[in-house]
Amino acid sequence: MKLRLAILTLGLMAGLSACDRGLLETVPNDRLSESVFWKNENDARLAVNSLYNDLDGTSIFTWDAVTDIAHTNQNFDVQAYVELGTYDATSSKLLTEWTNAYRGIRATNYFLENVDKVASTNTALIGQFKGEAKVLRAYQYIKLAGFFGDVPLVTKSISIEEGRKLTRNTVTEIWDFVDKELTEAATLLPATYATADKGRITKGAALALKARADLYAGRYQLAADAANQVIQSGTYGLNDSYEKLFSYAAENNREVILDKQFIKDTYSNAVFNLLAPYSQKNAQSYYVPTKALVDTYEMASGKLISDPASGYDALNPAAGRDPRLRFSVYLSGDVLPSGAKFLPAPNSGTADAIGSTYIASTTGFNIKKYINTEDYANPSNNGINIILLRYAEVLLTYAEAKTELNQIDATVLTALNLVRNGRSDVKQPAIASGATQTDLRTVIRRERAVELAFEGLRLFDIRRWKTAETVMTGPVYGMTYQPASGSPVTVQVVAFNRQFDKSRHYLWPIPQKERDLNPSLTQNPGW
Repeated sequence: MKLRLAILTLGLMAGLSACDRGLLETVPNDRLSESVFWKNENDARLAVNSLYNDLDGTSIFTWDAVTDIAHTNQNFDVQAYVELGTYDATSSKLLTEWTNAYRGIRATNYFLENVDKVASTNTALIGQFKGEAKVLRAYQYIKLAGFFGDVPLVTKSISIEEGRKLTRNTVTEIWDFVDKELTEAATLLPATYATADKGRITKGAALALKARADLYAGRYQLAADAANQVIQSGTYGLNDSYEKLFSYAAENNREVILDKQFIKDTYSNAVFNLLAPYSQKNAQSYYVPTKALVDTYEMASGKLISDPASGYDALNPAAGRDPRLRFSVYLSGDVLPSGAKFLPAPNSGTADAIGSTYIASTTGFNIKKYINTEDYANPSNNGINIILLRYAEVLLTYAEAKTELNQIDATVLTALNLVRNGRSDVKQPAIASGATQTDLRTVIRRERAVELAFEGLRLFDIRRWKTAETVMTGPVYGMTYQPASGSPVTVQVVAFNRQFDKSRHYLWPIPQKERDLNPSLTQNPGW
């Protein structure tokens, strides 16, 4: 057999050598060659379009699921170890986040190095494409700084050998770079696009992301100024309905500043299958809300449920509450996409009953955002866009930054109260003037928790506020239900006890695999 293969190989080589040598210089038909690319504006458009693939989609839910407001539902999932505080530098979750971010950065660097090869007199259009790329690269660095602190700042394509010698830049340098990039990008980008280009990054997206980055960095004046630019632009506003905000009908509404866009059958996600209750065609309930979040929502009167005069009923937690609770979380008695009722109590006898299967929610709550009846027929083929930044966040960023600066004025209350009661279906009492800095700080932090729940921001918030050491310890609790006899019982997730070591858990360790490849990468304290 080996001899026959050798003879065949020699014959083929001889035959090829006798053929027209031009046949060996064909353009590959399974990929684009640089020799025929970067020729016209459409090449530049296609190239920048490809960079949007590296934006986060359903991965944003994983970040909230390692905080106090959500829980990784299966205790044996690799992410559960992050939640438990028992992870280390070998965690595949950490490596995935690192790898995904730098993949996006590498692609953007390549684009920015080559786009000027395009022959075009439309400098504004090429500038727009550069602005989009700069924002997408800054987006990745904001995540990396929040997850790991000091990280390598890579702004050009590098070889494998160069990659083995990278060192970590300080997080201050990362924030400086992000602020500069987004400031420059904002000058290159239009305020809006025609319908055909909806979803592209705008000037407002650059400024809103800059406001987020500066808030995370503790650069409050810069954050307030950037947020105010977005507010004063008049381009954005709140969607009238919070309940419909994450529905197909509301896609591309004026509140959305940046999202990851999907199309059923063509470029889909599986958010329904990922988050919906188990009874919904065996959906997975991968990440579920906690009692800590459910308890954070105020009563409709503005009172906290801890107030004896609030009228709160633990067996009917949605009664008289901030309506955003029922719009965000499936609670017992809610109608599901199938038309059945959600009945998660352990004694309900339904597929969603706690303990009926390891997939059913262990807290008795499920995430409702992004769960649409249109996706019930095919839970793993969803076209709903995933929102990454919206106007309500900008308003809360402005209010927080001004409050931290102790520049409390009417504009702070206007921004805060617009989030609390600026929609037809959310009418929480306004915060009155005269509130102290401490009072406003408490209100704003609570608003961020409930308004932006399951949108991927909580992990970064409790880290920068240094509250994770308080909220990320102890058991995970869920719903309260009435057993056949005796007093009401509050569910506790079995065999799950969170730990948070403030000496090291405020930053993730640099992935060990990266340090094995590059010994020049130092490690974070405590790891």
